[in-house]
Amino acid sequence: MKKLYRSKNDKKIAGVCGGLAEYLNVDSTIIRLIWLACILLCGFGLLLYAIAWIVMPDEPEKQPENQVDEQ
Repeated sequence: MKKLYRSKNDKKIAGVCGGLAEYLNVDSTIIRLIWLACILLCGFGLLLYAIAWIVMPDEPEKQPENQVDEQ
């Protein structure tokens, strides 16, 4: 099951657009342009970005395949 996280690799400010792009499997530039249009045309894009920044968790660290848990 896919989960929505803020991206650590594809980020300009907080990784919200990069994470959303990874989740939707689209180019992050498209998400950034849509977000920018919401900010400029509708005025609520900045508020939504701030809320997403707070609500979306960071992408978890990926463990190497050959690493074994010590339990």
